[in-house]
Amino acid sequence: MKEIILVFFILLHAKSLAQEKDSIAAALRAQFSNMKGQVEGLDEAMAEVKSTVDMLRRIKLSGYIQSQFQAAEGDGIGTFAGGNFPSGVHSRFQVRRGRLKMTYDNNLTTFVLQLDVTQNGVGIKDAYASVKEPWLRMVNLTAGVFDRPFGFEVSYSSSTRETPERTRLFQTLFPGERELGAKIEIAPPESSPLSIFNLKIGLFNGVLSTANENDNQKDLIGRVGAQIPFPEEGLALDGGLSLYAGKVRSNSRHVYEVQEGEQHFLVDSTSGNVGSYFSRTYLGGDIQIYYDAPAIGGLSIRGEYIVGEQPGSASSSGFYNPGSITTPLYRRNFAGWYLSLVQNLGERNQLLVKYDEYDPNIDVKGERIGELGRNLTIADIKYATLGIGWVYHWDSNVKLTLYYDVVRNESVSASATAAALIPYKQDIKDNVTTIRLQYKF
Repeated sequence: MKEIILVFFILLHAKSLAQEKDSIAAALRAQFSNMKGQVEGLDEAMAEVKSTVDMLRRIKLSGYIQSQFQAAEGDGIGTFAGGNFPSGVHSRFQVRRGRLKMTYDNNLTTFVLQLDVTQNGVGIKDAYASVKEPWLRMVNLTAGVFDRPFGFEVSYSSSTRETPERTRLFQTLFPGERELGAKIEIAPPESSPLSIFNLKIGLFNGVLSTANENDNQKDLIGRVGAQIPFPEEGLALDGGLSLYAGKVRSNSRHVYEVQEGEQHFLVDSTSGNVGSYFSRTYLGGDIQIYYDAPAIGGLSIRGEYIVGEQPGSASSSGFYNPGSITTPLYRRNFAGWYLSLVQNLGERNQLLVKYDEYDPNIDVKGERIGELGRNLTIADIKYATLGIGWVYHWDSNVKLTLYYDVVRNESVSASATAAALIPYKQDIKDNVTTIRLQYKF
């Protein structure tokens, strides 16, 4: 009897153990299933994080700020060294440029947005998208607001440029440097025998910087360039030829141009001139020479020359503004050039000298400007500027610049009676000293 009872209890205990085992197994299966779901959820979250990180890796933020102090020879002078001085003022502090640039690079496509923040407000500098063909990766299409593809100085970054400003020539012909349009850039790969050549060509509105279109004409701008390295000699050459072919619509019936006798003639004054187009054409050449001078440092010599026809107004040789229906159009042949030398002294110091000339009307001499009946104006005066400077690189982010602009204008006729011309019977006191601190990241 005892044996039977013992067997009964053993069987009962075994059943209990089996039930407990099933219960534990079920609990383990449930816990495993829950853990599996958590792991799958974690994988999905990690995939999202990875996608976000990959996207953030394609985004690059960069920028710089240029804070400066300037002193001029006279009060309220007009200058191309950072803009005209206010009336009665000959010294000032400025935030000359405050740039913040975002670039999203997705290998074959690029998006760029750059803002400029100064004491005058916020403005757009760059806003464009670029697409590169996926086969040879040598052709790139860009559309939006970006640098005009002409010469060297237009596209030479203001954060890298040794001189505080671009020359009077380029500020007059290419105000704001940027334009609305589209361009194609061709740069053969290094493995190609044509790799030393490059081509940029595009169509643009042909207006002042980022202004809206004001006529039905588009301006063609392009540059073909070549880069020739001589690594064993520590020498490199870079150069190019540029073309600007555009038109300007006249909103006035009065069109002037210089003919024999060094004077502006009213060559046409018919109603048919209203809405007619007149040529704006530039031809330019540029060269850059880089030499790594032993024991001293790198030497850079750069130069450009531009000649062409510029429609302007009586008071300005800059872009003719067709928005004013009362502004006569003046057709002028111009020429301008610059030559700069930058000598590195070690890793931190740079000495620089730059000379430029801009003659807005090569068909007349200064001594004729202001003479009775010639209709020559302040916009026909020739200028030359000598700049001397020193740049000190504090570290990889900060550089200090000390620069002095010596500006000379040709003298107009001693018989000039126009109020705007009388000061130009001699050289205007418009030299400018600039002390600049730049931080770039």
